[in-house]
Amino acid sequence: QVQLVETGGGLVQPGGSLRLSCVASGTIFHIVAMSWYRQAPGKERELVASITSGHSTNYDDSVKGRFTISRSNGANTVFLQMTDLKPEDTAVYYCTTRACETHSQWGDYWGQGTQVTVSS
Repeated sequence: QVQLVETGGGLVQPGGSLRLSCVASGTIFHIVAMSWYRQAPGKERELVASITSGHSTNYDDSVKGRFTISRSNGANTVFLQMTDLKPEDTAVYYCTTRACETHSQWGDYWGQGTQVTVSS
């Protein structure tokens, strides 16, 4: 089974920066993609950024130019570098992955989430 653990959330002032980390562990043959989602109170969960095994990235328009997703294949770790944070970025951030445990067995996995609060 694949497990994900997120760290790095916290309280930051507008304009500040945070770096979120997510480590995948367990039986992992191949990671197809890793992504960051977020969910604010009263809102739907939304995709923030994703990165594929080929290191191709995509971002939601609301964070483009401010957030950077990166990945360390050797450590099965994904990062989300967040800069110029805004109050609208306040949410619980979740790390997800589509991973193959064998060549023919794969699944989608979610972390427990980490709270990011942007406030003065």
